[in-house]
Parts: sequence; C-alpha cells; structure tokens
Amino acid sequence: MPKKKSKKIFVLDTSVLLYDYEAVRNFEKNDVAIPITVLEELDTFKKGNNVINLHAREFIRYLDGISDANMLQNWIPLNGRSHGNLRVITNGENSMDATKVYGSDKNDHRIINAALHLKEENPNQRVILVSKDINLRLKARALNLESEDYETIRIQDIEHLYKGKTSLEIEDPSVVSKFYEKGKIKPEELMEADPICNHYYIMKSHGSSGLGWYNAKSKKVEVVEKNNAYGIQPKNAEQTFAMHALQNPNIMCCTITGAAGTGKTLLALASALEQRSNFKQIYLARPIVPLSNKDIGFLPGDANAKIDPYMQPLWDNLSFIKNQYKETSKPFKKIDEMLQTEKLRIVPLAYIRGRSLSNVIFIIDEAQNLTPHEVKTIITRAGENTKVVFTGDIFQIDTPYLDAQSNGLSYLVDRMNNNEMYAHINLEKGERSELANLASKLL
Repeated sequence: MPKKKSKKIFVLDTSVLLYDYEAVRNFEKNDVAIPITVLEELDTFKKGNNVINLHAREFIRYLDGISDANMLQNWIPLNGRSHGNLRVITNGENSMDATKVYGSDKNDHRIINAALHLKEENPNQRVILVSKDINLRLKARALNLESEDYETIRIQDIEHLYKGKTSLEIEDPSVVSKFYEKGKIKPEELMEADPICNHYYIMKSHGSSGLGWYNAKSKKVEVVEKNNAYGIQPKNAEQTFAMHALQNPNIMCCTITGAAGTGKTLLALASALEQRSNFKQIYLARPIVPLSNKDIGFLPGDANAKIDPYMQPLWDNLSFIKNQYKETSKPFKKIDEMLQTEKLRIVPLAYIRGRSLSNVIFIIDEAQNLTPHEVKTIITRAGENTKVVFTGDIFQIDTPYLDAQSNGLSYLVDRMNNNEMYAHINLEKGERSELANLASKLL
C-alpha cells in the first residue's frame, strides 16, 4: 500500500491574502494557519477602494463566517471535503526569537515567531511559511523555518509565454504570391495544422514576405494590411499586427506587451481615437504605484492633482498624437473637444469599481503592475460593445509582491490565448528613437 502523506501546515503572510483572498482554499487537504499579527495588518488595509482593500474585507468576512469562539485554540474545518483545517495562531515562547535575532519588534518578526512556535508544537509535521515577500522568506529560512512563495496563480514557463506571432520560412515563393493574390490561404499550406485563434504570421520566401492572421471564423490565414490610425503609422510587422488587433471589431480583449519604447501605449491610444465613432467613450487608466510605497495622500492638491503625475505618460502619448496635425486642423481640435465633453477620459482604476462599462473602449496601461484578481475585476466590468486593452512590460514591475510569473498581465496572456474574442501581440523592436534603442542594447 502507498504510504499516506502526512498533512502539512501552511502559515500565510498578509501579502498572500492581499494578493488572493481565497488563498486558504488552495492548499488541498493541508491545514492553514493565520498569525494574529496578519489579522491586525489586514485591519489596517480594510478601508479604501483599491483591490487590496477589497481582498482584506473579503477575507475578514470569510473568516467571520466560519469562525467560532475557540479559533485560537482549535482547528476549524474549512468549507468542503477537499480542504483541511484553519486556525489563528499567536506568538509564543520559542527556542529561537526572531525579534531578538533581527534586533527589532516588527510585524514580520512576529509572524515568523508565530510560525516557529507552531513548528515546535507540531514536531511531526512540516510547517511552511508562505509569503509574497522575498525578504520575509529569506529571514524565515535563516531561522531554519521552511518558506515558499504563493504560486497558485503563477505562470510556470514564462520564457515560453504566448507571443502572438510566428515567423515562417517558406521555400516555395509562389505560396506568398498566391496568398496576396487571393487575400487568404489555408493554414495547411503554411504547414500550420492547428492554428491559434487570431494568431499572426510573418511569411518570408526568397526575398518576398507577407503578413497574415488566422481568422477562426473563415478558418483561413488572411492578409493583414498596413493601415495607420489617427496619424500614427506602424513601423514594423509587430506594430502592424497590434493595430490590426486593436481595430478588429470582433476582438473585444487585446493585450500588447513589450519593452519601453516599442509603442504599446501610443498604438492603443491612436487606434482608440481612430474608432471613436464606434464607442460612446474612451477610458485611459494605469495602476497608481507610488514611489517608496507612499500613499498618494502624501501628495498635495485635490484628487485630480494627486493622480495627475502618475497619468503623465498617457498625456504625453496624447500630445504626441495631437502633434501629428496642425493646431487648426479638425483632428487636433477633435481631441480637445473629446476631453472637454469627457468622451475621452484619463481616470484612476478605482473609478471603475462596481461599475458596468458599456459601449466604451478601455485602455489599461502598465498592466503588469496588476494582480490576476485585479485584471479579472476589470474585465468583468465590461458590458455590451466594450473593448478592453491591456498594455505593459511583464519584466518591468514596480510592485513588491509581483514578478514576471505572477502578475495579472502574464496571467491574462497565458489563460486567454486561443479565444476568438482575444488577441495578443508582443512588440520586440524599440521605435522611440535611435538613442533609446542604443541605450537599451548597450546599457
């Protein structure tokens, strides 16, 4: 008979519950412990409109629903047969004291002490501290306490994350000629037996080339034309693909990734303006990630003045598009008119909390700074005839508890590809300037 696995005990840090308030349900039949210090920290996060405030409130409500008077002494069964038990744990006297070892009575050290005390209480079970905080994990390991990242919502193979395009070397040049002559071709003729919905192709053959995309409705690879959008012309194949996806009325969710200077935000904004007659409003937003983790309340001014510095890159792109035209021209004046009538709005993400957005195109910049739950919250706000566009660089993350494998943008690309309503393209070539390209390459 196979040996029965012994239950593990996972001790969850505050960062895990702010990242995923349902985390306690994701440890199979193992037991889950919550240090009382974590509850104190969650209490400080429960007020506010950001997603972490929502997660703090949701977990507190969940705990209230299953708790009883003996939660500090007894293990309480979690909902469902496939789950283990839950207990709130307190600090106790240990052979090793993190506050003395590290020289300060910080919350992180109290959480470590609570886990160490649980480990000494249960010598026959593995006690593992789970945290999104790398520093906390390192401190725990230094005291011989097992620790690991929370990886339930995590992309395992980030190097092979879907890129949205394929380059094909075609030996027979007549294939490309036929493709452009008819405007489409069967994927089998390109040796693509099982193509992905809305996937893009760069076809090369003896000096000739072609750009195409797989239309799941026609089951053909069709020609992608190089079109401009509100004065902005695509400068390479990937930008051409991005503009095609952004302006395709059948694609309601689009992601564009790439390093700084590849044109992600500019293409999204220009494409939105080009389609302005198809939507009631255009919303532009980006996550607010304050420097040094200080809240925006530290900044002077009213709400608009506080968020304006974080939205400046969006204003810069809008100005660049306007400057493609003369000040007296209709396109230039149209943008000013849209801003005045609020047809075009730059808003904080908290603006959409609890709303249903219908007949709008919604662009979320720097989406790599969102959690998977935040991305889901945004998309589930979409009503009829709403298009949602996420742009960002998954390798340039400004929040402490996210990385390339766990951020919401990577998660979205990994889960949504091969859907008729979704398209993705990764931009590789920088187009900001020759100087910017040189710096990216050499520095």
